[in-house]
This record gives sequence, C-alpha cells and structure tokens, in this order.
Amino acid sequence: MDERRGLLRRVADFAAPSANPSAVVYGAVTMAAVLAAESGSGDTYLHIFGSALIVLWLYWVAHAYATVVGRHLSTDEPFTPRTFFAAFAHDLGLLRGGAIPLAALAVAWATGASRQTAIDVALYTVVASLVAFELVHGIVWRQTPGVLAQNVGIGVVLGLSVLALHLLLH
Repeated sequence: MDERRGLLRRVADFAAPSANPSAVVYGAVTMAAVLAAESGSGDTYLHIFGSALIVLWLYWVAHAYATVVGRHLSTDEPFTPRTFFAAFAHDLGLLRGGAIPLAALAVAWATGASRQTAIDVALYTVVASLVAFELVHGIVWRQTPGVLAQNVGIGVVLGLSVLALHLLLH
C-alpha cells in the first residue's frame, strides 16, 4: 500500500507542485471560465487558443506583479527584477493548471471533434481534475473518510460552478 501511496504522491506533486498547488487550481478554473465564455462565440479553434493563451499569460503576469507590488507596499521590500522573476517562478502552476483544459481542447481538435464538443471536453476535463486533485490529495495525506468526502465535495461544487457558467453563457 505504501508503494501505491508513494506513486500517488509523485502524481500529486507533478499535477500540483507542493510549492504552490493553489496556482494549478487557479489556472485550470481561469481557463475553464475563458473557454465557457468562448463556447457560444462561433470563433475558430485558432482564435479560441489565441485568446485563451493571452488570458493565461495576462493572468500569470498580473498575479506575479500583484504579489511583488503587494509585498513592496506592505513591507517596503524593493521591487527588483529578482523579486519579480521569483514571483513568476512561484506562480508557474498557473500555466500548468491552464494547460489542463488547453491540452484537452487540442486533443479533441486533433481527433476531429467539433469546436463545441472540444470545448465541452476541455470543461469536463477541468471538472474531473478538480475532483481528482482533492481525491488524490486526500488519499496521499490519509484523510478520514468524512474529510475526504467534504474536500471532494468542494471540488465537485467548484466543477459544477464551471459548468453552470458554461450553461449560462452558452
């Protein structure tokens, strides 16, 4: 059992690095929101990917910038290229999380799925990943069944919120 738990821990660390796992969730949910908004637009795959990548880049830069400016304003830490690049590195999980739905979108596109089907696949992939993050984390950290159910439930609610946004905007 410990061997399987070790494997799950490696999978968990790859999917959501322990340095900043919340960034992976933010990136995935941000891309899901962008794709949900794009779902009714009738745009081409290229436009959808382009706009999603720009939003992801802006979100990453804005988050890193806000971190550095927030530290500067609250602690008078100097705003230097080093602190800015450290914030970029800390927030790399945003890109990793955003890559989850974009990879699903790319696979669906490559297999000939319609644009709408590809967006649906990408959104369901985000929902599944949110639930999987909580499930794997709970198993790795040996959460009690009640805590595990609660945390997986939170992932389900967040995933359903993504789908609700999709339905509202579609």
